[in-house]
Amino acid sequence: MKFFLVLFLCLLPVWAQAVEVGERLVPWTLLDQFDQAYTLDSQVQTLLVARSMDAAKVLDAALQGQPKGYLEVRHAVFVADIQRMPRLIAKLFAVPAMQSYNYRVMLDRDARIAPRYPGPVDKVLWLQLDNGKLVAQREYSSAADLRQALEQVTP
Repeated sequence: MKFFLVLFLCLLPVWAQAVEVGERLVPWTLLDQFDQAYTLDSQVQTLLVARSMDAAKVLDAALQGQPKGYLEVRHAVFVADIQRMPRLIAKLFAVPAMQSYNYRVMLDRDARIAPRYPGPVDKVLWLQLDNGKLVAQREYSSAADLRQALEQVTP
């Protein structure tokens, strides 16, 4: 019984911070794979969140062959939760590999941002925004489905 109480108390802050449809997202700032700061603003229409390497691979496959700036012209931002990745691996291998991507990856190294947007770990979370307010939420486990959804967004 004590275990469940401790678990509940540990998860309570995550639930308290979780954003609901209709709520305005609190602006945040993260560094991308080039250590350039990015601050979430009201211009963003789509926020894509990956909490695992599997989810990030889905997004990467969906963006294969797309030109540089593909997400930006669609007012989309990608956040990767990399807090579970050992820092040495991230620094020496993962982040340098991400520098070859044709899109920016906002790196949530300390799980400060991604937990605000709850969803399955193995899927890409799509948050549809309108002037900073959450209007819809979807999840994608298929690169083809995610690619099709991105193509439907008018630049």
